[in-house]
Formats: sequence, structure tokens, C-alpha cells
Amino acid sequence: MRNCAKSFRVMDMAEYSQRERITQHIQDTYGTEAEYLWADSPGNAVFRHPASKKWFAAMMHVLPEKLGFRGEEPLNVMDIKCGTIMIGSLLMEKGFLPAYHMNKNHWISILLNDSVPDAQIFPLLELSYDSVAPKRRKKHPQPSEE
Repeated sequence: MRNCAKSFRVMDMAEYSQRERITQHIQDTYGTEAEYLWADSPGNAVFRHPASKKWFAAMMHVLPEKLGFRGEEPLNVMDIKCGTIMIGSLLMEKGFLPAYHMNKNHWISILLNDSVPDAQIFPLLELSYDSVAPKRRKKHPQPSEE
């Protein structure tokens, strides 16, 4: 596991929103910056693995009605890549939802409203990051010469 403590700088992180804390953790731990790809959704960002260029996290502002909630203020949501069995388990916990705008078999949404502790999110982010890393090629054994 990577050292998650380094993303908590001397400043009091409690002053920041969960979205800001998670973004800082991603930048500090994985060295990747948020990419804002959509002009019509300026608050939505993705994070890519630097080697594969594949997304491992997407942060979005989503209207509550799209997630089955009431209210008018957009919610902060993060989608991460996750294994199917783990998705089934996480969906039973508070703060986890079927993936918004992603394949629900391979992604899960996390409400970034402090209903899921940062300490629970960090290892899930690491799994997502590692799942999109380039795969190592297996070396085929060379035939022996006798």
C-alpha cells in the first residue's frame, strides 16, 4: 500500500471538502492532476493513470434526482473502477451507489459528502489506479539448445 498519510499536509484538512481532500490525495499519491474535459460540465474531472492514460477516477457534480435523491443542489460524486464482487458488497454500505454514467459492472459511485470516510476511500482508489495500470507482458521461455 502507498503511504496515504503524506497527502495530509500540515494544514488542517478538516477545513476542506471531501472532494478537495480526495483530489489532494490523488495528486500527492499518484502525481496526476484533474483533467476537466467538458466545457458544459466545468466541475467534472477525470484522473488518468500516467502510464496507460486510462481513467481510474472521475469526479462529478450530479443532480440528486439522477441518483434517486431529492433536492436541488448538485452532489459531489466520484466514480472509481472496482471488481464486480467488491461492488456488490460496497453497494450495501452507506455512501456507495451504482456507477453514474459508467459501466455498473466495473465502476461504482461514492458520494463525497463524508458519508464514506477518506480512510475507506483511499484503498479503493489504489485498487482502481492499479487496475488500469499497463499489464506486464509474460516472457515466453526460450527453447533450450542441447
